[in-house]
Amino acid sequence: MVLNVNGVKHEVSADPDVALLNVLRNQLDLTGSKYGCGEGACGACTVLINGNPARSCITPVGSVAGKEITTIEGLEKSGKLHAVQEAFLTTDVFQCSYCASGMILAAVALLNANPSPSEDAIVKAMNGNVCRCGTYPFIVTAIKLASKS
Repeated sequence: MVLNVNGVKHEVSADPDVALLNVLRNQLDLTGSKYGCGEGACGACTVLINGNPARSCITPVGSVAGKEITTIEGLEKSGKLHAVQEAFLTTDVFQCSYCASGMILAAVALLNANPSPSEDAIVKAMNGNVCRCGTYPFIVTAIKLASKS
């Protein structure tokens, strides 16, 4: 099957029921998306599928053939980080960073849908993305900063 990942088409050989996360990490060497809970509850594996956040650990790879898949590796363009990535760095969000790629992609999807979200909208959109270090106030601040970019 053909996967369109970060604007590049990849021919992959996988059972259609295998998790997208496994194919991204093990066949395409895109390791930015993390395995967290394996149940779609923590958000560490979040990617964008046709611009919408999706948990790649529970998304069958066969269901995304031909769709546009964006991973954290696909946000940087010509050496320039995405505004959300820059805001997360500026706001000093990161501690262990295990949740970072999932948080950033969820925030990108939010800002693409709503460029000027309220704090309540941010919290609602980020609900389900777990940060083990508890940096939630910094995450909200970073998203507000990115919305001004």
